[in-house]
Amino acid sequence: MREFDRLPAVLRTWLAGAVLPWRPRSVEQSFRRALARTADETRALAELDRLQDRLIAKDAQRIWGTEHPSAGGEHTPPPSAPQKTCQSA
Repeated sequence: MREFDRLPAVLRTWLAGAVLPWRPRSVEQSFRRALARTADETRALAELDRLQDRLIAKDAQRIWGTEHPSAGGEHTPPPSAPQKTCQSA
C-alpha cells in the first residue's frame, strides 16, 4: 500500500480505473518510460492505456482464442443480423 501511496496522484487515479491488477512499481516504470518518449503527461497516460489493451488482448487470445472480442487478433466478425425495415403502405 505504501508503494501505491507514493505514486503521483495522476497514476493513483489511472490505477484506480485500470482493468488489470498492476503493481505500483510496474505502472510507474511504464509511465516514466512513456513520459520520457512523449514529454507529455496526457500522451504518457494514453500509452499506458494502449499497453494495458495489448496485455488484455494477449491474455484474451491465449485464454479464449482469437475469436474473443478482446483478443485483437485477426478474425472474421460474425455476420450481422438482417435489418428489419418498415415499409409504408
